[in-house]
Parts: sequence; structure tokens; C-alpha cells
Amino acid sequence: MIHPHHSALEVVIAIDIGGTTVKGAAVDTAGTVVARQTTATFDSGRDAYASVLTIAGELIEQATAAGFTTAGIGIASPGLVDPESGAVRFAANLGWDDFPLRSLLEAEFAVVVSVGHDARTAAVAERATRGAGASGTDQGASYDVAYDNALIVPIGTGVSSAVVSGGVLIEGATGAAGELGHMQVVPNGVLCTCGQRGCIEAYASGTTILQRYREHGGTVASSTRAIASALDTDPVAARVWADAVDALSVGLAGITAVLDPAVIVIGGGVSAAGDILIVPLREAIAARLGWRSTPRIEQSELGAVGGLIGAAIIGWADRVPDAGFARQTLRSLSSGPQGAADA
Repeated sequence: MIHPHHSALEVVIAIDIGGTTVKGAAVDTAGTVVARQTTATFDSGRDAYASVLTIAGELIEQATAAGFTTAGIGIASPGLVDPESGAVRFAANLGWDDFPLRSLLEAEFAVVVSVGHDARTAAVAERATRGAGASGTDQGASYDVAYDNALIVPIGTGVSSAVVSGGVLIEGATGAAGELGHMQVVPNGVLCTCGQRGCIEAYASGTTILQRYREHGGTVASSTRAIASALDTDPVAARVWADAVDALSVGLAGITAVLDPAVIVIGGGVSAAGDILIVPLREAIAARLGWRSTPRIEQSELGAVGGLIGAAIIGWADRVPDAGFARQTLRSLSSGPQGAADA
């Protein structure tokens, strides 16, 4: 889809790599999406990197046809990401191990490539719209000090998180901070794709919720969203959903006890369930924290496109002109024909 209007001659190609889909957009300096593509991560035997190449190539071609040049590429990737080298050291859902993503893309397209961890990249977008970087003059958005001490939790094909402490986005000693999905919360529990048992991701990702629903005999719902809508009428859906909330609450209560965030933001495609997820999760976390105060727990307004917006921000790096960029990108993504599908 080519946007008919543009006000800049350059774009960055933003790509959010998920275990199910690869989403991409060409975004100009104002935050306007001028081209957009989505494809299956593994399609007709194509591997994840081939899908990234396909999306990037198609977006560059579309942007060029509309009169834009490509200034760079920003990538949000799951797994253990080294932003300095642009390599993905390990991503179980993608089958990557010491994968030199940035160097391969720079050789392919001859532009600067920035690679970030998917949850930390989504956190960059969250803070740009609600926390540091938000502007009181931008469509009513204002700085929310809670985002200086926040936990951003995108839930899609996998479960991840990003930690913001004292206004600093924490990467950890090896760049592995925030691997919430692979925190083991059920002793000898369900086997996870990472090889461990009882991980949060084995119970609470969009993929595993649907998988467990089918394994337990569920037949009515055909998607995670449908499962969330059937809790009052489908006991299998209710059981699997309760297991997901319980696993998440164990991990999030533990992190809260250690890091004391002011707000926990639930994003990604599963966050589209809204209060069906947020309300029981808030109650379960509060029950586990006991005497401690419970942080604000809220649904991300960015939904499934937080990683894509963050990828656009890191793609532009210091060239993003103002604080309204992230919100304009969100508006532009929401107004396109794929907006609802991505939510």
C-alpha cells in the first residue's frame, strides 16, 4: 500500500520480526507511513531471514517508486540481541544462533541498519508516546513520570519484556535483560521452545494459548482472540486463559518485588483482549504481592505495532525531528487498511 501524500524525500524501513509474521513499513521523517507490508515469518519453506529480505526489498522498491530514497533500516528482533554488532545471538522462535543480521542486511541493501531487541524497541516507542519524549502540545499527549520506572511486556508469538529504571532502558550485562518469557514459573511444567520446562512463554504467548486450548480438547475457538471472548461459555478456554494469567502473574509479581516499577504495560497482539486480560492479571499480581503496593497495570495503546514504531525510531536514530514522530506513526499505521489486522 502506497500512501498518496508525503512531505519528505527520505524514509527508513522499519521491520518488526515476530515468530508468526514479519511486519514492515517505510516511514518518512514526519512519521507518515508511505508503504507497508506484512508476510508470514515462515512461508512456503522460506526461513525468517528470507522473509525479512522480502519485506525490506518490497518496501524499498515501493518507496523508490513513490520518489523516496532509503536512509536506513531499523529492525526489532526477538531473542538475545547485541545492538552494537547488530547480531542476534540466539532467537529460539526464529532458529537463529549467532546470526549476523545487521552485516547481512547492510551488505544486501547498502544502507545503515540498526538492530534492537523487540521488547526494548517497543519500550522506546512507548516512552516516545507516553513517557520521556512525549510532548504536551502533541494531540494532548503529556509526559508520564511513571514511564521512568516501567516494565513493558509485549505478548505475541512469544513473551518478552523491557525494563526502564530511573529513566534508563536496561540491557543487562549480556544484553539479555527482560527475557520474561523464559522465566520458569511452573516446576516440571510444559516444554518450552527454548528447551526449558515451565516457562511463562509456554503458557502465555498467543501461540501457546491456542496450542494448549487445542491440546486440552478445545474445538470452538480458532484463535487466541476467540479464546479470550469465550471464557464464559467454554470451560477449556477458561482453563487455558487462567493458566496464562497465572503464569504471567507469577513472573510479573517477582519482577515487581525486585525492581519496583511504577507501571506495567501489556502490549503485543494478545493485549487486544483488553480488560479480559488486564483485570484478572491485575488482581492476580496484587494477590501475590501481599503487603507491597501494586504498580499500575495497563494495556498499551500501541498494541501489536509498538515494535514497528520503535523500529522506525531506531532506524532514524538522531534524525527523528520531534516528539510527535511516534504518535504520527501510530496514527498513520492505524489509518491504513492493515491497522485492524495488526491490532
